Amino acid sequence: MFRRLLPACFVLLALAAAAQAQPSQPQQPKRRVAVMNFDYATVTTYVQQVFGTNQDIGKGIADMLVDKLVNDGQYSVIERKELDKILAEQNFSNSDRADANSAAKIARILGVQSIIIGSITQFGRDDKSTGVGGGALGGVTGRFGIGGVKKSEANAVVQITARMIDTNTAEILASCTAKGESTRKGTSLLGAGGGSGSEGGGGVDMKSSNFGATIIGEATTKAVNELGAQLDAKASTLAVVAVHISAMVADAEPDGTVIINVGSRNGVKVGDILNITRKVREVKDPDTGKVLRSIEDPVGSLTITQVDENSATGKFSGAGAPQVKDTVSNR
Repeated sequence: MFRRLLPACFVLLALAAAAQAQPSQPQQPKRRVAVMNFDYATVTTYVQQVFGTNQDIGKGIADMLVDKLVNDGQYSVIERKELDKILAEQNFSNSDRADANSAAKIARILGVQSIIIGSITQFGRDDKSTGVGGGALGGVTGRFGIGGVKKSEANAVVQITARMIDTNTAEILASCTAKGESTRKGTSLLGAGGGSGSEGGGGVDMKSSNFGATIIGEATTKAVNELGAQLDAKASTLAVVAVHISAMVADAEPDGTVIINVGSRNGVKVGDILNITRKVREVKDPDTGKVLRSIEDPVGSLTITQVDENSATGKFSGAGAPQVKDTVSNR
């Protein structure tokens, strides 16, 4: 029996070795996107009734969508802190949240290919055909587990619309609508799951387990997950345009800190590894004197650590020493 098994074992080992020897397929580039804070102007009254005070649910839902898209892995998503920084610098107002032109401007500064904007069209109790709160939510104290008028059955509903805008053409690449609902007997919209204090009366963390355990939290999570799934399904149909970076060294410090003369507007982002080369001579056409090509020697590489709109800073690595006017590229 043992002798009969030996050939089969050898075959399996050979197949396993061959599989390991196969070169891994290059990873397809992902479309780089940013997610704007969602507009919630049409449901502000209901938000105040649910929480007892106005809460920026547009930012909360955008944060949840970012986590969803990052975890699904279909897109390369810009960090929220980078977006918030640009929004502050550009004096971006809440009224601009769903404006495609304003969003495209922000996206170009960030160096992303697309930006997702949207609105929250329903948020609250589905007591009427319109599906949002209404007068039935009077007497809210703003504390989780206390707020809301209790009914024999509470039905929470959240609906979100979103559009993905191409940064360069302003074309709408995707338009999605998602709705989430949750129903429980004998509970309020914020019952069974919320704490009290600063979270209820101050800033509500919509990514927290406390909020997620409420029926309005469950409805929100369902809507965000559905929206993320629709955007994921669109990812495979979107062409990813390769970003070609061509820059020069603007400043080089002895400690290896290098500043280049292009930034996020040209597609540079933190984590990029760029090549630094130096032109040593030009080859010219002997007849016309036209430059046919430049001969460049490698100097080293630059890992980008900071980016603004028109410049970027990185750490140099290599045997040479970078100089002002050296060529920097991702080729």
